[in-house]
Amino acid sequence: MGLYRSFVFLLMLYLLQGSNASLVRLNNNGYEGIIIAIDPAVPEDETLIEKIQNMVIDASTYLFEATENRFFFRNVSILIPENWKNSTQYKRPKHETYKHADVRVAPPTLPGRYEPYTKQFTACEEKGEYIHFTPDFVLGKKQNEFGPSGRLLVHEWAHLRWGVFDEYNDDEPFYKAKSRKIEATRCSTGITGSNRVHICEGGSCVTNRECRIDSKTKLYEKNCQFFPDKYQTEKTSIMFMQGIDSVTKFCNEKNHNREAPSLQNKMCNYRSTWEVISNSEDFKNITAMSAPPPPPVFSLLKISERIVCLVLDKSGSMALSNRLKRMNQGAQHFLLNTVENGSWVGMVHFDSSASIMSNLIQITSSSERRKLLESLPTVANGGTSICSGIKSGFQAIRNAHLQIDGSEIVLLTDGEDNTVKSCIEEVKQSGAIIHFIAFGVDIAPEVMEMNTATGGRLIFASDVGQNNGLINAFAALASDNIDASQQSLQLESKGLKLNSNDWMNGTVIIDSTVGKDTFFLITWNQQLPSIYLFDPNGISMGTFIVDSASKMAYLNIPGTTKVGVWTYNIQAKASSETLTITVNSRAANSSVPPITVNAKMNKDTNSYPSPLIVYAEILQGYLPILGANVTAFIESKSGETEVLELLDNGAGADSFKNDGVYSRYFTTYKENGTYNLKIRAHGGENAVTRNLRHPLNRAAYIPGWVVDGNIEGNPPRPENDVNTQTNVESFTRTATGGAFVVSNVPSLPFLDVFPPSQITDLEATSHENEISLTWTAPGDDFDVGKVQEYIIRISGSILDLRDNFDDALQVNTTALLPNEANSKETFTFKPGNISEENATHIFIAIQSVDKNNLTSKVSNIVQVALFDPRDYIPDEIHPDPSPDKNPPKSGLSISTLVLLVVGSVVIVSLILSITVCILNKRRNPSRPRTGF
Repeated sequence: MGLYRSFVFLLMLYLLQGSNASLVRLNNNGYEGIIIAIDPAVPEDETLIEKIQNMVIDASTYLFEATENRFFFRNVSILIPENWKNSTQYKRPKHETYKHADVRVAPPTLPGRYEPYTKQFTACEEKGEYIHFTPDFVLGKKQNEFGPSGRLLVHEWAHLRWGVFDEYNDDEPFYKAKSRKIEATRCSTGITGSNRVHICEGGSCVTNRECRIDSKTKLYEKNCQFFPDKYQTEKTSIMFMQGIDSVTKFCNEKNHNREAPSLQNKMCNYRSTWEVISNSEDFKNITAMSAPPPPPVFSLLKISERIVCLVLDKSGSMALSNRLKRMNQGAQHFLLNTVENGSWVGMVHFDSSASIMSNLIQITSSSERRKLLESLPTVANGGTSICSGIKSGFQAIRNAHLQIDGSEIVLLTDGEDNTVKSCIEEVKQSGAIIHFIAFGVDIAPEVMEMNTATGGRLIFASDVGQNNGLINAFAALASDNIDASQQSLQLESKGLKLNSNDWMNGTVIIDSTVGKDTFFLITWNQQLPSIYLFDPNGISMGTFIVDSASKMAYLNIPGTTKVGVWTYNIQAKASSETLTITVNSRAANSSVPPITVNAKMNKDTNSYPSPLIVYAEILQGYLPILGANVTAFIESKSGETEVLELLDNGAGADSFKNDGVYSRYFTTYKENGTYNLKIRAHGGENAVTRNLRHPLNRAAYIPGWVVDGNIEGNPPRPENDVNTQTNVESFTRTATGGAFVVSNVPSLPFLDVFPPSQITDLEATSHENEISLTWTAPGDDFDVGKVQEYIIRISGSILDLRDNFDDALQVNTTALLPNEANSKETFTFKPGNISEENATHIFIAIQSVDKNNLTSKVSNIVQVALFDPRDYIPDEIHPDPSPDKNPPKSGLSISTLVLLVVGSVVIVSLILSITVCILNKRRNPSRPRTGF
């Protein structure tokens, strides 16, 4: 039996890999379970639903053609906000929630910021988080600027589903090609157009001219833009500009532009988008269809009041390690603070059988909350029957004449149950969402299967009380369907094990974005401690309500509390006492988004020695928060905790610098089994900022079209300076990232199996005959420790350097001594001679080596222009390049024309000098020649 369960467990680890919240699945070439959610902040407009349907229909046809008859959209659910009026067409959602939405139709990140984008912060080939469309875009008001909505949905779907990236680059819109021509960054180069400076103000175009060359960069000036020809024949590529009528394909290995400094090249090792897509899981065991696909089927689902039943384990094992009291503390926190007004809540207890302790009641005031507290269990005994508990939870919901569809079961158990597989299919078909809190033990694979199939949250809490895991677990169960302004946000979660008369002291920052319904909770194991709480003015707060049976005290401050630093002092009154403090609050103003923290691992299951990555995203609304101190606490089953500082530096595990997503590799596994993730974020005054830059991975803005040689321009896109940031006040937040499972961890001591992380932020600049490099140092084990040495190689061919790194010319790095991981490295060298005769650029890459001779992947490749007299352009000369994309081969290049002109001047000057000399033999016979 044990061998069988181990096999089942390993099978579940394989089947449940990945932590993306999407419920999409691929069935016979058709994508099912797609969710498009309309944000509650979007004003009611039934036209929006019709436009969403039209967008998906058009996108399905376009996707089918783009993927060579392989994929289409089979069915789509549209989530309609609760505050819209009812309709007979609308049904109640089942597993579909705003958290699982693949597409969010929501207000712009900033006023006037309408560009569609995909939230994507992981590596190439990994799924994104969600697509963000604004209502104006869906309604067709921005088609001129971004192209048809159906086509653009396919562009963003490729980001979301297959982990490809854009083939344009607003930061590097032009590059110097091997042909010595300046090209627009695009794929493929078959897309024709003109490079122009086209500036319009007040309804008239004040500037419309050809681009000039910057004497420093040898590229086009800052305001130069590429305007595509409106009428094209080129079919690639969708990831460059899907709005071009002729474009219907992704760039493939044959027509991919590997020279361009596109994000696709940088993130995906210069592979084409079609190569990446073809390597995806979706392509396995899928063949092209011979017949056209059926049209998409739509479900209109309207969010309604929350229905949740607590199904709590009171079996005999809950008497161990103070589990029953800790469960009651967490459940009380949920009932008193976390669950939202208007929700329907009930309670079931189970051991060998189950009992309904409270039928569902609607919470409208604190009296309903207190009444539910009376139903918590007081005695632990009996066995464990999870199915009995879940079925009784369903019955409690039916007793209140409420629907099972979309209802939530919060299942907490500390034991395994060999009979749980008997109700798996019933649970899957019920339409309910199963949230699972595993307490002190590994997660049973059958329960994990229920949880994953229904889209619930998976959380683990150990028996180590000072880690406060159980209260954190219940605090994480805020509704997935309400706006963040209505959710209870955790500001602090801390615990200590103390001796008698020792103090737990600390502060909590209440910033101006929160402060409503602030809730302080103190717990202990043995004896009521002394509790002191002071507001920012030093005024002592009122008396805490004490629940001696559950060994907790709480203070709920009505209204909005004072902004500032609150201080607490808690003194233990018993030896080996465990004290915890938890602080929650809601948004102070519904029109001002609060600062939020979301946390996750890159995978829910993992097998050693594969590394895991921790992610924490800090936002205010949709704006990233930069400069915070972010710490991850990773707790194993036995309660041991690993502490990691997360970084948003664009190096190591962090894909993009300054995107508000902080990350780090996790490799220090302690044991096999279940782990839990908690994040703490702190922002100091004048140290954190909001990033106002345009989001990454967004749709290409079409500046206009070239028609018969003339520019038909679109209104300029609202711009923000790349460095524009606004200060954020001090804040603190904590968040639970859920549970994950690790297998195949060996016994100590571990062998060194982790190489240095790949360098992804290598940059290069040149000055005269020297090249300066900068990058972030990797570590001995990914991004921890110090590498032994760096290997730097150069080549005149980007593909040779990528494919044959070990054969490329090596730079002498004897004087380069590596720094600790995440430090800034700099190195300057002279390139010497490049073997390629026609090389115009030098390409550079780095590999790092640790003390055990494990090597990293080759870094991103950077490009530096080689000095060439033919490219020299005096500052006072600004030639206008030809607007033609492909000038005749017999034409002369700019540098050649300059040399001819200068040479002619020299010859004429020489003839004049000789003539003057002949006429004036006795005067100054040695006049010098002039030139540049």
